[in-house]
Order: sequence, then structure tokens, then C-alpha cells
Amino acid sequence: MKLTLFQGILLGVFGIGALVGLFVFSTYTSKSGGAGAVGAVVIWGTLPQSAMNATLTAAAQADTSLRSVSYVQKDPATLPSDLAAAIATGNAPDLVLASQEELQSLAKFIAPIAPSTLSASAFQSTFVEEGGLFASPGGGYYGVPFLVDPLVLFSNRSILSSDGIAQPPATWEALVGLVPSVAVTTPARQITRGLIALGTYGNVHDARGILSALFLQTGVPISAYSAGGVLSGDLGVSTTGGVPPGQAVVTFYTQFADPSKVSYTWNASLPDSEQAFLSGDLALYLGYASEARFLRAANPNLDFAVTPLPQPATASAKSAYGLVYAFMIPRGAKNASGAYQAAALFTNSAEQAAGASATGLAPAVLSQLATAPADPVAEVAYAEALYSEGWLSPAPADTDSVFSDMIGNVISGRSTTLTALAVAERSLSSLLEQ
Repeated sequence: MKLTLFQGILLGVFGIGALVGLFVFSTYTSKSGGAGAVGAVVIWGTLPQSAMNATLTAAAQADTSLRSVSYVQKDPATLPSDLAAAIATGNAPDLVLASQEELQSLAKFIAPIAPSTLSASAFQSTFVEEGGLFASPGGGYYGVPFLVDPLVLFSNRSILSSDGIAQPPATWEALVGLVPSVAVTTPARQITRGLIALGTYGNVHDARGILSALFLQTGVPISAYSAGGVLSGDLGVSTTGGVPPGQAVVTFYTQFADPSKVSYTWNASLPDSEQAFLSGDLALYLGYASEARFLRAANPNLDFAVTPLPQPATASAKSAYGLVYAFMIPRGAKNASGAYQAAALFTNSAEQAAGASATGLAPAVLSQLATAPADPVAEVAYAEALYSEGWLSPAPADTDSVFSDMIGNVISGRSTTLTALAVAERSLSSLLEQ
């Protein structure tokens, strides 16, 4: 088995400490020679069971040393508590596969990979930039990136073509301009067909990711490690001049739910945006690339296209929000050595291809993104994986609570935009410092 430079570094000698027992395995020279060296490895993860089973089957065919790797799907909401209980009773899994949205809740249960084992230069030259979110503030990395699920734009081709629109919008400004042409409302301002689900929170299927994308595209970092290793929330409330960037984001987002605006196309009384798109009552839908398979299966008659996430017209560089999934070794793992070996082997081209094909996500290894499969969804996902971004958030449910309150207070008139942003920023900071 031919190893890449990165894998040669990964398959090095582990020091004594949290990862005791890890040893040299860069001497693998063939698939048969490495067979059984990984041993039994149990992965707990948040990706679907069926997709990961297919991934592991294909991976074991490519490299027999992965034949004893198994997977158990876990609910993201209960994964931290499940992991804590498993560690306490001596039943921890060997690997945890989760996105950066769960990292803040999981970090205290994870044994970081030391810089001497995985250097920053090897990491940065091997993985997509968003993978850097798994860097540990004390040095090293919390995990080995595996796959990326970027936010994309789904469009109902039938609706757009019937309204004389040849291409889905590439910018947010162009998107706003389509509302009068596509949205259908009654004289009482009831919406019978919407352009896109934006403006509210509870019935916008991927609202957390959409708002994150808008903040990041506007240059709002939302959170970052401080010198002491503590994360602090920043929603772009302050500015040196002009409109604060956070205010611009929330004003843009909420306009779509304001009946007094020409951009009005959505409200809180409508169904979940994914269902509205499936039923043909929504022209555009913002969702993750992995959702394409569900949409096809749920409504085989729906004629939709997938294009990149819209960008600000004035942006000098592209940016999208993505979920980057990484393999992490929990404290108390019985087979930490095999777990690390398995994570490293999943950076191989065959394993990366197997994971991307089975899940509908994009590879996290840069070399595998050069050529996308002959599939229009994969083509978009692979391209976006290169410029996807993210942030180290509180637990998804907590982030939803903060964002939902912020948007709800603005569209209801209970708070001004700046007041709602300031409250949300304080809430995020408090959650991130826990």
C-alpha cells in the first residue's frame, strides 16, 4: 500500500501520555501486510448508519486492515452525554465522527493529537482550510478531517423556467431582485408560492447554517480562540464606521419576512422549507449538498438543480458554510492505536472516494478535490469544499435558541436589530465560556 507524505507522518510514533499505546505503522508495504494491524475499532458518529456502513464495506475492500471497523450512529443532541457516560463506565468507543458544530461540546472528552505526531504544515497542506477548526488551543489537533458537507442552493427548474429565469441567482442581490417575479401572494399578503425561505427561523430548515454563512461572508468571525484558549462570541455589533456588519446581515435576512417590503416571500405560518420545496411551493431552497439524495427520493418528479451558495456581489473571495466531519479519539478508547491508524487510512484516495460516494458529501483531503465525479451535485460540493468556512459554536440546540430569539425579536418588533444582536452576542459568549 503506497502511502502519501501526510500518511507517512500520521503513521509515526506516538508519545507516552493520553495516547499511550500508539506505535509505528508507516512500515505498511501492502494491504495484506497491514491486515489486522488496525484491529477492532468502534466508531460513534452523527452521519447516517446506512451511508457509513456502505463506506466501511467499500473501505475494507480497498484495505483489508479496516475490515474490523464498525459504526454506530448517534443522535448529535445526546452524543456528548452518551460519550461521557461511556467513558465513565469504561465503554468508550475508539473513534468519534462528528462535525465542528459538536466539537465545543465534545472537546473535553477528546484526546488531542500531539503536534509531534501531526504537524501543522502536514495538516494544512493535506486538508481543506475549514479543517483547521479542529486545531486544539493547546497545540495539536482534536481530529483528522474526513468529509465536508457544504451549504448549496437548490432551485426548482420548472418554476424558474416558466417565469423566464434562465439561471439560479449567483449573488444575494440578484436573488432579492427575483422576488417580485416569482413570489405569489394574495391581496391580503398571504403567500401561495415563495421564492426562498428566509426571514424566520423555526420553519427555515437549515437556518443555523444559513445565518452562519451570511455572517461569515460579511467578515464576521462569530467566534475565535482567545489567548487563554477561551472562545468569545462576536456577531459584528460594533464598527468603526457605517452600518455594523452584523446589523447588515440580520436586516438582509429578516426583510424576506416583512410584509411591507417588496422582498416579502416567507413567513412563520408556512410549513418547513424543505417540505415546501418538495411540494413545489418554493422556487429556491438553501440546504446541504447531502440533502440532494433525500430530495430525489422523496419526490422523484421534482426537477431541481444544484448550484453554489450565492455570494455578496462585492465579495473579493468566495465563501460558503460547511459541516466538516472529523475522526476524533475519545479519552478512554480501548484501541487508541488502531483508532488513529484507521483515521489516517481514511485519508487515502480509495477511502475518501468511498466516503464521498456513500454519503453525498465531499472529501476533506485537498488532493481528492481536484477532479469531481461526473455528477452535477458532486461537482458543486467538491468546488465549495475548497472555500467552505465554519465557526466553533456552542451545542447546535443552544445556537438555535440564540439565533431563533434574535430573529424572532427582530421580525416581531420586540427589539431593534442592534439590541437583538447585542443580546445574542452576550448569550453566545456566555455559552462558549462554559
